[in-house]
Amino acid sequence: MKNTGEIKAELQAASMDGLPEFVQTYENDGRAGVQKLVEAARKRMGLLEKEKQRIERLRVYEEQYGECGLICGIDEAGRGPLAGPVVAGAVILPRDCRILYINDSKKLSEKKREELYEIIMEQAVSCAVGYATPERIDQINILQATYEAMREAVGKLKPQPDILLNDAVRIPGIVIRQVPIIKGDAKSITIGAASILAKVTRDRLMLEYDRIYPEYDFRGNKGYGSAAHITALKKYGPTPIHRKSFLKNFENVKEST
Repeated sequence: MKNTGEIKAELQAASMDGLPEFVQTYENDGRAGVQKLVEAARKRMGLLEKEKQRIERLRVYEEQYGECGLICGIDEAGRGPLAGPVVAGAVILPRDCRILYINDSKKLSEKKREELYEIIMEQAVSCAVGYATPERIDQINILQATYEAMREAVGKLKPQPDILLNDAVRIPGIVIRQVPIIKGDAKSITIGAASILAKVTRDRLMLEYDRIYPEYDFRGNKGYGSAAHITALKKYGPTPIHRKSFLKNFENVKEST
């Protein structure tokens, strides 16, 4: 007979699919320690079932527009920061896709976003990103630059989608049918996937910029206006990746040379 430590190690190594077998094997074991492990397994199974139900709710729009053909989710990352580009993500998922834990990227940890990014890239029918540089943002404003990035992302998709599910906006200059959904990244699995693609892509880029401009802590703030970021701006001035039009509200920012 296995001791409790061995059974605990078995539970820790068990996949989600293996939990029912674990419970069936040990549910009649009278040892208190083993019963605690069985309850832990049942709890994990319950949480998994809740997650599956949540994902089904995230598929409402995909089911509603399923007859339209290939469905593409659109979202962006980086409209608010003081530095770096705005990045748009476009994702076409398989029709029956049920990737667990997809959500609004802001509700996920960095580790979970990275894990889901790899799964999305592996399973997507097609996916692409578009960018608008800080210079372009300053030229045409953040909203128009976001639209440009979204059009670029959609244009890169092969095959092209038949319908777009957008997070809140309607993108001008696109002939494909569009469905704007308020807070869509938390309501649609496809938009949620696009939000993860955009967020991870932009965060990785900001890590590269952190190596070039370490004084601004882009690794930590991703270009947003943290206290340390503002202090660095006042001390060193803006870098080439700062959005000059976003700095007008900050006093005593050193002029770039």
